[in-house]
Amino acid sequence: MTEQRDYNSEIKDTVDHQYAYGFDFDVMHPFMIRSFEPFFKPGSLLELGSFKGDFTRRLTTHFEDITCVEASDVAIEQARARLGESVKFINAMFEDVELPRRYDNIVLTHVLEHIDDPVRVLRRINDEWLAEGGRFFLVCPNANAPSRQIAVKMGLIAYNAAVTEAEARHGHRCTYSLDTLERDATAAGLKVVHRSGIFFKALANFQWDRLLQTDIISPDYLEGCYQLGQQYPDLCSSIFLMCEKGI
Repeated sequence: MTEQRDYNSEIKDTVDHQYAYGFDFDVMHPFMIRSFEPFFKPGSLLELGSFKGDFTRRLTTHFEDITCVEASDVAIEQARARLGESVKFINAMFEDVELPRRYDNIVLTHVLEHIDDPVRVLRRINDEWLAEGGRFFLVCPNANAPSRQIAVKMGLIAYNAAVTEAEARHGHRCTYSLDTLERDATAAGLKVVHRSGIFFKALANFQWDRLLQTDIISPDYLEGCYQLGQQYPDLCSSIFLMCEKGI
């Protein structure tokens, strides 16, 4: 029997760990959009796990027809207050939601690691929600990011793919690497068309947040980290699969 989860509690910051950082909003979100943009298809978009609408707002510059499914009613309330009626929000769990149609683009960013049965949800994406010829954009934090490997060497994390106590409080169930992420995608029937990483990262999020408040980090340095990430995807902050509908 699956434990009852409190999604409103999971999104709250704790004393030693934030649910999301300025680094996520100001650095990773723009680079995610940049990584996705060449593969976007005209038409509709489904965002699975919209949180408070920060990434959704960036998607509105590319799509007029956006539907978001989010398990936290508190997060949806804040997202709707920011985005108004331009986006359709559905408060539901991915395992239970019934959607009225298929979508040309589906986005799932930093969410799969929170799901109790990820292959089941990925299978719903492939079988029920992704349109023929559509594209699925899947991004997860990377177990092998240098910042995480350094934390292992420091004794702060047991091993690269471990789920820390702080991550567990925020609802993390696993930590993916490129091989395990592709394993689950293909197990669900999806066809992986493109695989990459987003942003080479040797510092923890809280360290990045401090640096971004100074003049130490320049736009050119951020661009360099993004470009290096294209060369070394397994050393990126996040890993990225672009998938199409499979059998």
